[in-house]
Amino acid sequence: MMKKISALLILLLLCLAALPTLAENEPALLSEYWTEDSAAAESLNAYLLAVTDEASPDYIPVPDRIAVFDLDGTLMCETYPFCFEYMVFADYALNSGSNTITDEVRAVAQEIMDAAGGDKPSGMSTRQAAAGAIAYRGMTMEELAEMVCAFKDSEAMGFSGLKRGEAYYKPMLELFDKLLENEFTVYIVTATERNIVREVIRGTLNIPPAHVIGTEYGYAATSQGETADADYTFQPADQIVFDGSYDGENAKTSKVDAIVREIGQQPVLAFGNSSGDLAMEIYTISNNPYRSAAYMVVADDEEREYGSADGAAEKKASYESMGIGVISMRDDFATIYGGGVQKTEIVQAVKAPAAEEAPAVTEPIPAAEETEETGSLQYVMYLGTNDKDTDKPVFTQAEAMENARAVLIRHFGGYTIQEAHGGWIGDDGMVYQEYTLVIYLSDTTEDQVHAAADELIRLFNQSSILIQATPTKTEFYSTN
Repeated sequence: MMKKISALLILLLLCLAALPTLAENEPALLSEYWTEDSAAAESLNAYLLAVTDEASPDYIPVPDRIAVFDLDGTLMCETYPFCFEYMVFADYALNSGSNTITDEVRAVAQEIMDAAGGDKPSGMSTRQAAAGAIAYRGMTMEELAEMVCAFKDSEAMGFSGLKRGEAYYKPMLELFDKLLENEFTVYIVTATERNIVREVIRGTLNIPPAHVIGTEYGYAATSQGETADADYTFQPADQIVFDGSYDGENAKTSKVDAIVREIGQQPVLAFGNSSGDLAMEIYTISNNPYRSAAYMVVADDEEREYGSADGAAEKKASYESMGIGVISMRDDFATIYGGGVQKTEIVQAVKAPAAEEAPAVTEPIPAAEETEETGSLQYVMYLGTNDKDTDKPVFTQAEAMENARAVLIRHFGGYTIQEAHGGWIGDDGMVYQEYTLVIYLSDTTEDQVHAAADELIRLFNQSSILIQATPTKTEFYSTN
């Protein structure tokens, strides 16, 4: 009898040992770097509890737990005085002595340094990316990594006790790590050149290089010359280097395109901080078969960071109206960079001495869409809504407005749209009337406007869209 009882006890103990403990079943939650009353942490923890519980109706299977993060301003500082990519480029362009540094490249770098302590120059994202492509021409990925690694060890301008490679937001790092612990597959989807990002995050963010999606510079083999990729066979002695080309910034709907192309799954979580991330966030929470969420980090902390409380309430209300959550640096972050880091003062940089005559590298840098007198261009699009083949309305007026808005919000951070009515005499002598949408766009580029126009032309079956570009000066005026 005792043998039977002993055998049963052993079997019971073995079964209990095989069962997961309560702690093993519990998801990893946020706590360490968030304020006690953080609404964002509470919301994120509730989400993690729901989607990792197999008994929950919101449970998400592990293979479908996809999260995407922007980098600069979302995970990492972009105010020392600007993002890492700008600063490492400016340092290289002004100090390396490379024969790829043309006068135009040097001018872009100097403009970045001259703006230290002030606002980011208008149109700088496109100009810096194009200038970087030229500056790094002929550089191997190993040489780029060495350059980035050295710059990571430099002091972050505007802070004490902080190196550039350490300038991550501690609460967002905790969130990133908790998602990995909860078996999420995490990607960086950024407007920064992807090979720079791969080296920037090395040793901090535990994801493989393939999970970094960013702006692309062109590549070539060292012996390839002018031969096209499709006609050239890589040789044993070859190395891959940057070829000086640049095909556009990975921002706004380009991020959505990249997610579809490179991930192939709709994310269930998205994190960003600017209009360049809005399309990615809307894509994540639109028509998702799983419970999904998107959050914007709002830089509203003026004491510990170079944020601005002005307009923060309006931003938060705007994001929340779109179903996007808000992570406030001021209200949600118990610490930003950890102990020992202090905000100091950004000292205006001294202009670099004039360099020797630049070599013959003649690729042009796209000019910013601005004028000295007026500041920038405003684009106006006139979108007809009659089918080009039938001259009948493609949609009802309400549907036309709704469909146009959906396209515009994916491509731009903001827009103004008005209703109008146009008319003309056709070749048959008949008078035709057309409901027309007039769309006003600022703080954008011709390429972005054309990308949106291409989609609208297809959607509304138009022959063309009239686009006007007018010099303008924009000011957000307040009496406060």
